[in-house]
Amino acid sequence: MSYNQKNKSITADLKTELFLTPMKIRIPESADPRVVIIGGGFGGLNLAKKLRHKPIQVVLIDKHNYHTFQPLLYQVATGGLEPDSIGTAYRNIFEKSSNIFFRMAETREIDPEHKKVYTSIGTIHYDFLVIATGAKTNFFGMEEVEQNAMAMKSLPQALDLRSLFVQNLEKAVNLEYGDEQESLMDIVVVGGGPTGVETAGALAELKRHVFPDEFGELDFKIMDIHLVEAGPRLLGTMSEKASEKTKKYLEELGVRVSVNTGLISYDGKVALFNNGLQIPTESLIWTAGVKGNPVYGIPPELMVKGNRIKVDEFLRVPGLDDVFAIGDVAAMHRMGQWEAQPMVAPAAIQHGQYLAETLLRIRKNKPIGMFRYVDKGSMATIGRNKAVVDLGRLRFQGVFAWFVWMFVHLMYLVGFRNRLVVFVNWAWNYFSYDKGLQLIIHPFMKTPKNKAPLAKESLA
Repeated sequence: MSYNQKNKSITADLKTELFLTPMKIRIPESADPRVVIIGGGFGGLNLAKKLRHKPIQVVLIDKHNYHTFQPLLYQVATGGLEPDSIGTAYRNIFEKSSNIFFRMAETREIDPEHKKVYTSIGTIHYDFLVIATGAKTNFFGMEEVEQNAMAMKSLPQALDLRSLFVQNLEKAVNLEYGDEQESLMDIVVVGGGPTGVETAGALAELKRHVFPDEFGELDFKIMDIHLVEAGPRLLGTMSEKASEKTKKYLEELGVRVSVNTGLISYDGKVALFNNGLQIPTESLIWTAGVKGNPVYGIPPELMVKGNRIKVDEFLRVPGLDDVFAIGDVAAMHRMGQWEAQPMVAPAAIQHGQYLAETLLRIRKNKPIGMFRYVDKGSMATIGRNKAVVDLGRLRFQGVFAWFVWMFVHLMYLVGFRNRLVVFVNWAWNYFSYDKGLQLIIHPFMKTPKNKAPLAKESLA
């Protein structure tokens, strides 16, 4: 079904639902203009934070009641951190901000003509609307892979992965050595970007230092961690030196790295690749792509490659009065030319901070300047004492890069408590390799093909 067809379908269903149960989201009326932000990721959160205590009423809508620090999701999946270390409740963040209101709801559709947003808890009007709904996993139309692979874009998905790892090892303990046992133990990570690299490195360290102690009955010499990349090298957006070092570090950890190898199919048992490679595995993690996660109500002609919303140099959605889009869901078109901006946290943060200043200038009837993205560099960690960092022309790898990576991620975390907890966890894990993987609190069950995944992604 096309985006346009889906749009018409949900509009008809939504109008019926709202007719039967008319409801307005309860927000105090204010003489100040109302900014409704859909999505509390890096862009939406930083926009709201910059508007604290300003003469603007802010309503933040998100399907979760917490902000997730997505760059560290892989550490939750591999037991290095607990969920509350990288998740912060919005009400905690804004508890002393009288002009900011949070509502937990799923956005169903926007109505730019009447300046309304329809959600699962009712309707709200706006003076300015900001779409900050981020990105979701892109399986590039491979429905079988989507159904059987494990994604990692949310805390529930990370916890599902953690449960799956331990469940498979618990099953393997009860089997004799053979193909079935190996299939339960082997893990395939598809996608050689930062998430894939960091996940593979963390799994390799678990195989070396954690699993043998917890599952002494298993022979972990037969366990393989595979990292598979369709392109010619890992970390394709970073320098060639970073790619080479990353591959070297991973191979030193025992990871089997394959490049120029694209996944064709995965039925939940065997992964098949375009070069004939077949890997039997019960655990395939897909980190090979993302796409925009727009709301319904955006005209199809404003949707561009990557399922993103076209915006101008002021982050405005063309043709829609007082509607902006920021972060991963936005694709900038500056002066007739597409401007490539990466779908990463720093870009979303810059969008949010810029738009806050812009809205305040609009409030004061002052001229506004164009958005300029500043590339602050890229980095990835591969394991203990191993990382790669590209900061413009400054490029370095190894222990110092690892400390830089840790410092930057600590500073980007929301709240002093989270920074302290993560730092203490990292220090403890560094000296002890003691990771809390043993407990299966919420067992993960793969769903039949005609049903939705357990931890699905949806609109903000």
